[in-house]
Amino acid sequence: MNILIVGSGGREHAIAASVAKSRRVSKIYCAPGNAGISEIAECVPYGAMEFDKLVAFAKEHAIDFTIIGMDDPLVGGIVDAFEAEGLKVFGPRKNAAILEGSKAFSKELMKKYQIPTAAYETFDDPTAAIAYLETAKMPIVLKADGLALGKGVLICDTLAQAKEGVKTIMEDKKFGTAGNKIVIEEFMTGREVSVLSFVDGKTIKIMSSAQDHKRAQDGDQGLNTGGMGTFSPSPFYTNEVDAFCRAHIYQATVDAMASEGRPFQGVIFFGLMLTEDGPKVLEYNARFGDPEAQVVLPRMKNDIIDVMEACVDGRLDTIDLQFEDQAAVCVVLASGGYPLSYEKGHEISGLEAFAGKEDYACFHAGTAWKDGRIVTNGGRVLGITAKGADLHEARRKAYEATQWVQFEKKYMRHDIGKAIEEA
Repeated sequence: MNILIVGSGGREHAIAASVAKSRRVSKIYCAPGNAGISEIAECVPYGAMEFDKLVAFAKEHAIDFTIIGMDDPLVGGIVDAFEAEGLKVFGPRKNAAILEGSKAFSKELMKKYQIPTAAYETFDDPTAAIAYLETAKMPIVLKADGLALGKGVLICDTLAQAKEGVKTIMEDKKFGTAGNKIVIEEFMTGREVSVLSFVDGKTIKIMSSAQDHKRAQDGDQGLNTGGMGTFSPSPFYTNEVDAFCRAHIYQATVDAMASEGRPFQGVIFFGLMLTEDGPKVLEYNARFGDPEAQVVLPRMKNDIIDVMEACVDGRLDTIDLQFEDQAAVCVVLASGGYPLSYEKGHEISGLEAFAGKEDYACFHAGTAWKDGRIVTNGGRVLGITAKGADLHEARRKAYEATQWVQFEKKYMRHDIGKAIEEA
């Protein structure tokens, strides 16, 4: 099979690495890809939103199966564009990708179908939003309705912060048109857990749990980022939590989307908060998480093409989804200054240290080739991932491996998975 992967980050590198293991795959392309992906796939110079060019490429190069990694093209309708030309593609159609594309839609869906989530109100007028805040309990959460690279969520401890947050999102348009509408949500406390799943429109198969670290600095301080590291499985995702979520959240979401005439095929990412009142949904994503994919996919035993084809063909119920009884930890190496301003173009050294090491992986997120050298090309540069017999071993190995790689102004959190020690 000829495979096309659409995207350019660490998630897409993890997908490409899994695809490369498939006995069924002969050639992998990635658009636009990055320096790391180029070692296992042929990168082609088309952006993820250039639908016409991507469709034409798929037809010209006899692509048998296309995998969409990123949220923007999914929400924009890339799957519909491929299907209209008779091309087989993995990911939700536009009318289903709204599950991630609009937080207001997803909150209303949960309310309608009684899927546990935080209480909320939605506003498209900043004056009305501020009036509501003056009667609300603090702390409170503000969410830009649309896509914002995982950064459109503000946790406000005081009324003054909340008012400023409304101004930032709705008036200053820090997140662009994603802030035309805002969701104001009650602040929930508890452990956060991420759960990825494969879905074929009616059947859902749960992958291994994970836990992301969104804040830029140690101790969950600093600004929200796209993710500074993650571990899998989560020790807080117990059998009891799993049973509750299967009964009240997972299948209920799939059934709700089908009932709305928006059957979902692809990956649903469930962001959960384990509250005193039980698990509740924080958010949905309509694709693999990044960096969650970097700790979940390396532990999947199945041929990823078999699973993805089953999702597209509506026969996921025939798949016995299995994961290694191991743990994995990913530590993101970022450019100093991320998520605000940061430099690009610094040479990366030490990447060869990962060659031949079965329990280690270096997933490229923001890298590029320049004059025959691999250089930094983004805020999140690399995802250093290690597997171990348990989370303690995987964490030790991952942090050990972060020292193999060097680039100017390298930055990372030092407490990824520290909660493991406290569990």
